[in-house]
Amino acid sequence: MSVFVDTANLEQIRTALNLGWVSGITTNPLLLAQSDLQPSELLKKLRNLQNGPVFYQLMALSFEAMLEEAYQAESILDKQLVVKLPPTDLGFKVCSELSSRMACCPTAVYTPAQALIAREAGAQYLAVYVNRATRLLGDGLALISEIAQVLKGGSTHLLAASLKSPEEAIAAHLAGAHDLTLPFDTLMAMSQHEASTAAVAQFQKDGVGLTL
Repeated sequence: MSVFVDTANLEQIRTALNLGWVSGITTNPLLLAQSDLQPSELLKKLRNLQNGPVFYQLMALSFEAMLEEAYQAESILDKQLVVKLPPTDLGFKVCSELSSRMACCPTAVYTPAQALIAREAGAQYLAVYVNRATRLLGDGLALISEIAQVLKGGSTHLLAASLKSPEEAIAAHLAGAHDLTLPFDTLMAMSQHEASTAAVAQFQKDGVGLTL
């Protein structure tokens, strides 16, 4: 089980990594577009911030160009790279080509059939947009459960993304997701609850310890 932060904002990433339990960083082209840095410069900074995976999504549109872009990303991120790919005939072909050399993650998977193909193409991860699937299909958590059954016994990790609350994140985990990637606000809310805050305040007010 790994928890990743889903952002390309360096300040948010530094804060998330400082929590001590965040294992890596996921990005996508829309997140990269929000940065003032060029993608190559941003990826270098993400590599240097931590030792965990950095997910980068290919933008090229042909087989040869996608391979070239993947190798370019690999030259920056080395073993930290996880290549995100579209769940299309071309994307799965690239996954089959690259998955023995670098970690691959078909992303925006919306059907168990796509998950099966990703597994057979050697994908190390596949990403399901839970909240978006709920809005488009009716039940993103049911999709997680079905895909978890497809992947059972294999080595492909089901990465739950598009998680808008701690409750949705935990529900995705309970439905079978192996890993979670969380937007910054959701990530920071994971450890918070008003009852916990009240209990800590009472301990500090009325309790004693070695330092007080």
